Amino acid sequence: MKLLAVTLLAFAAVVSARNIDLEDVIDLEDITAYDYHTKIGIPLAEKIRLAEEEAERNPSRIVGGSNSNLGAFPYQAGLLASFSGGQGVCGGSLLNVRRVLTAAHCWFDGRNQATSFTVVLGSVRLFSGGTRLNTASVVMHGSWNPSLIRNDIAMINLPSNVATSGNIAPIALPSGNELNNNFNGATATASGFGLSRDGGSVDGNLRHVDLPVITNAVCTVSFPGIIQSSNICTSGANGRSTCQGDSGGPLVVTSNNRRILIGVT
Repeated sequence: MKLLAVTLLAFAAVVSARNIDLEDVIDLEDITAYDYHTKIGIPLAEKIRLAEEEAERNPSRIVGGSNSNLGAFPYQAGLLASFSGGQGVCGGSLLNVRRVLTAAHCWFDGRNQATSFTVVLGSVRLFSGGTRLNTASVVMHGSWNPSLIRNDIAMINLPSNVATSGNIAPIALPSGNELNNNFNGATATASGFGLSRDGGSVDGNLRHVDLPVITNAVCTVSFPGIIQSSNICTSGANGRSTCQGDSGGPLVVTSNNRRILIGVT
């Protein structure tokens, strides 16, 4: 629990901002995590599974976007959340050999409560390869509210120490002066197993995108009355953003010649 409290000093949920006209109406349920797995996580997991099977049959098939090479993001965790109605997809970040950080809504989205996670490490595929560990030991933030973009963070306890390698390695946490840095203007990298673009296709491969971190003041223009000091915003300009299924995954910047985790998508 102490580790979770410490990480909350440096982490925030990530919001992707876009230009929204004044006449646009924002449906709060569409930008919060409520019922995530019914709407996104479970259907997308099945699409990813089928895409992986297709890729095995036809390796030359690649859908647009930036696929990630094995070992490029050794801290990336894929998560398969188990429910009575199937499995839902999320992401996470390996913090040490026994802990993975993710979004609270990956475990409980206000409607669906997962019974366990399959944690996938060291693989660019979600349903095959890598190191796979099952656990039901999850600690959510005590003030997590699925109807708001606040305190959406959880720690997964692995059942045993994971063996690190070139493909599996923890991500560093901010320290020292970095704890007071909002990273505005920095280029952050998000990675995950989600769609290549909103409404797009999946190809079953881990993907990544570079995003500029913007001020919360700019973000508030797009999401008035919603953005809190605990949120980090990235620009969704030019159609580049985290997408459906990237929930819980890492947002990373390079600081002092090392990569550090600054947010949970």
